Amino acid sequence: MIDTERAEHADHPSAFIAFNQDVRHYVRDGVPGLIAYRLRGRSAVMFGGVLAAPEHTEPLLDGFLAWCAGRRLRVVVVQIRPDQCAVFAARGFTVDQLGSSYSIDLARFSLQGRSLAKIRQNTARAAREQVVVREVGPAEHAAELDAIDDEWLRAKGRHARQLHFMVGERGGRGEPYRRLFGAWQDTRLVGYITYSPAWGVRPGWLYDLTRRRPDAPVGTIELINLTALRVFAGEGARWLHLGLTPFAGLDARHAVPDARNALVEKIVRLIAEHGTFLYSATSQESFKLKWAPHSIEPEYLAFQRRPTVAALWQLFKLTNAI
Repeated sequence: MIDTERAEHADHPSAFIAFNQDVRHYVRDGVPGLIAYRLRGRSAVMFGGVLAAPEHTEPLLDGFLAWCAGRRLRVVVVQIRPDQCAVFAARGFTVDQLGSSYSIDLARFSLQGRSLAKIRQNTARAAREQVVVREVGPAEHAAELDAIDDEWLRAKGRHARQLHFMVGERGGRGEPYRRLFGAWQDTRLVGYITYSPAWGVRPGWLYDLTRRRPDAPVGTIELINLTALRVFAGEGARWLHLGLTPFAGLDARHAVPDARNALVEKIVRLIAEHGTFLYSATSQESFKLKWAPHSIEPEYLAFQRRPTVAALWQLFKLTNAI
């Protein structure tokens, strides 16, 4: 189960991923919040920065850094939000943009207007193809969901990878809190999306795993997401977060003064420009922009001390980006 008292202090739209089955937690008695990490070689890779309120961020981070130093572990951090960049820079970390995250304000969302034309077109097409969406329990239809996962990855090509660590999962300790919407054509499950709770100043839901069969009708995923979005809005949820797209929305204006690193910038940009056979950031970003998100913000990657090619390699192997 999840320690929801600590979890709810996490002001990060993707914080629920910190409760994936293989993620470890660093906590301190009397300090609300936590640090989520995984070990890779001699590195401790943190997810989401410090998942705590601002007044507890630095004590929790300093405790974790001391714990790692005692074990001779180098610290790497993925998906830091902008408001914590200065905290890591002040402790000697290099900080560079990794990608961008996208969020929809459900109170302001409307299907009207030119910006949502593609969503209207695609969802109407899926409906004409007799695609029906309904919510089911995350543990239901497991065999069909597994089959979709396999077909989805094979369709991406032999070099494709599923990102690990920065995406959610089906099952595990987070399963009771997750929601799953599936799409059926006749009696055949053709696609699904899972959604996870989001806490912090923009509470709501996180659009997480999305999969569809290669022969699913055009608009299947859009119809699933639109259905879920309307359900969440009807329940009073405030935000639907579409999550991070690594290597997307890179912009020099997001650089952190005096903390950037030329090697990290170069490798991230090389993957963004030439790595589509590994991870299609462009298609992921295009899908999210179709929803006319009300908030787009950078997320960052940080290295304790000067990053090396070996450290970058270990990080991207952990996330399965390479």
